[in-house]
Amino acid sequence: MAMTGVLRPGHAQVRVLNLEEAVKFYRDVLGLVETGCDAQGRVYFKCWDERDHNSYVIREADRAGIDFFAFKVLDKATLDKLDADLQVYGIKTERIPAGEMLETGERVRFELPSGHVMELYAEKTVIGNGLPIVNPAPWTRQREHGIGPVRLDHALLYGPNVAEVQKIFTEVLGFYLVERVLTPDGENNAAIWLSCSHKVHDIAFAEYPEKGKLHHCSFLMESWEQVLRAGDIMSMNKVAVDIGPTRHGVTRGCTIYAWDPSGNRFETFMGGYQPYPDNTEPLTWTFDNFGQGLDYPQRKLHETFLTVVS
Repeated sequence: MAMTGVLRPGHAQVRVLNLEEAVKFYRDVLGLVETGCDAQGRVYFKCWDERDHNSYVIREADRAGIDFFAFKVLDKATLDKLDADLQVYGIKTERIPAGEMLETGERVRFELPSGHVMELYAEKTVIGNGLPIVNPAPWTRQREHGIGPVRLDHALLYGPNVAEVQKIFTEVLGFYLVERVLTPDGENNAAIWLSCSHKVHDIAFAEYPEKGKLHHCSFLMESWEQVLRAGDIMSMNKVAVDIGPTRHGVTRGCTIYAWDPSGNRFETFMGGYQPYPDNTEPLTWTFDNFGQGLDYPQRKLHETFLTVVS
């Protein structure tokens, strides 16, 4: 599949209540690689197999949640075109200069009708994954440190005006709708899963009355066994677990949901089918069967999934 336009999730910036505690958690329990700290006090991480300098950034604040979520685009020309396309659509954009984030080029920032701040960028310093380009081993020791996810995979964001958000992603940014959950009356979408690639989703949104809420950032694991190992490490470190280990009906992915020490939910995720843009008919779940969509074995619509956000 030719990759053009928006390529993939690039980075998330998340607020934490205690920076020292959060750094220890993300570095030693989740097993992310710490790559830097800037003059603003933000701490930068990446997953062990990611090549770019950072994908997950945390800063201390008086409330948890997400500042912004970003996508990497093909090149500078693509960044300029998407910036112009967003403005033509009626969305105000802001240019964030290169270097404002460590090792990251110029970013285009805009706010969605859901209240979420999104970014696009084309350039980030490549620092590699610790493996040579010629005759590499399949993994490094960093993979065995903590949970050790492969990459930042996606985010689920809660807020209002999901129908308008879907239009922006599909009509301007080139995403396509992969799955959806209908509202109880069947007239609208309560939640949507969107892809810019052949992944089952690169971002998802759910209708919620408050703007700008984070449901979770998701980290990709290589296998179901690695998800189960993540569960062991969570228990060993007394991490608060929300749901799982289990399997979704939506996306067919396998999962554990848990919370960081500040109350930001995260997911260890693997699997899911591989759609393509020509699969134009999204899979649809009725709200009365969303329990099976969320937790396929138990067929349970967990209350925390609907109500607990940061």
